[in-house]
Amino acid sequence: MIDILMPALSPTMEEGVLAKWNVKIGDAVQAGDVIAEIETDKATMEVEAVDEGVVDAILIPAGTEGVKVNTPIARLRADQDQASPVKAQDHAPIHAEATATSAPAVPALEKGAPPQGAVSAARPPAQATSTPVEAAGPKRLFASPLARRIASQAGLSLASIAGSGPRGRIVAADVQRFQAAERAHGSAKSAAPAATPASEAEPRTASTLEQLGVKPGSYDLMPLDGMRRTIARRMTDSFRDIPHFPLTIDLEIDRLLDARSRLNTALEKQGVKVSVNDLVIKACALALKAEPEANASYTPEGIALHHHADIAVAVAIDGGLITPIITEAENRSLADIARIMKDLAERARARKLKPEEFQGGTFSLSNLGMMGIKSFASILNEPQGCILSVGAGERRPVVRADQLAVATVMTVTLTCDHRVVDGAIGARWLTAFKGLIEDPITMLA
Repeated sequence: MIDILMPALSPTMEEGVLAKWNVKIGDAVQAGDVIAEIETDKATMEVEAVDEGVVDAILIPAGTEGVKVNTPIARLRADQDQASPVKAQDHAPIHAEATATSAPAVPALEKGAPPQGAVSAARPPAQATSTPVEAAGPKRLFASPLARRIASQAGLSLASIAGSGPRGRIVAADVQRFQAAERAHGSAKSAAPAATPASEAEPRTASTLEQLGVKPGSYDLMPLDGMRRTIARRMTDSFRDIPHFPLTIDLEIDRLLDARSRLNTALEKQGVKVSVNDLVIKACALALKAEPEANASYTPEGIALHHHADIAVAVAIDGGLITPIITEAENRSLADIARIMKDLAERARARKLKPEEFQGGTFSLSNLGMMGIKSFASILNEPQGCILSVGAGERRPVVRADQLAVATVMTVTLTCDHRVVDGAIGARWLTAFKGLIEDPITMLA
């Protein structure tokens, strides 16, 4: 028998919602078949089988929330194996509350066991229910798609990594532990940190509100979903641990608006419409090319200077926000950026982005101008060393050659990680960005 485990679909994923099963008990599956859909805090992902066999049991029913990574969710048997003597209906589903608040429970209840809710001793989760016989010939290397992708990006050989999954399958956590061990040269830091209990990560509960004087029954408590929980943790960590500082300037954008109008007229036959945000993305990328020290991330090993401007753009979706990434934006045309951004935004709102499309990036952009916000400063989104906050363009009085005039002015604020980007670097980047926005023809040169 082979246990199918809840996969880690991103390096930061701790739990998810098992939204849908695409197979049922008795179905034969091949490696690569899509067997289930998992909802993470950011997207809905398809889960592919990495082994072949027949579905022997569904251990976690569709719709279960809070399923921890590496929890057994189903079981496969090889064609030659006998079917499990336990009937399908005897596999009691693991309740969402039990999954979210305790270690993975036994997937099947023995006959005569106490009902749910009664105190009982749960058997600890096993890595595999049995050890399959190795086939003769070269040893087959088992690894999850995410583990293969992380290893490939890091230039690591999977053959040198020990797998902790069933049949020695390598999962993303194994690759991350191996990377940490290499960096720390075998120090204790190579061990993967344990998940922080919800009680420690989120001490502010309803009882805390009442202790602070809020009357019981005077509010409605909306439970945190995975996205809100992740946003709360990451933003708290960022604001607490990273030394932020903001730099704010005003830009005159009348020439930018005129250039956008003429550009859209020229692109009308192609069905492409360039937004102000698309022009800002391009300007950010070219400014990073002109001032590469701003295109950086802090790591304990040193400051990483990125080769390309991968711009992470904040997109509001139901329940939070996500930052799809325009990769190598400095090398893309404005029409190309407009097409890609439209596609990413649509799939982001449908929660259909792949992890590599919203994780990483070298620079962040948040634009609230379309909502009428004049100016604001954002919290840094690791691993980026900077984030640009863009306000609304509005008609304001300006002084030109000692004469009062009126122009369309937009306020932007660059928030910098002072460990990486100091004031002088940030100021030089804003100078380059201002030149591109106020003279947009230079973006097309």
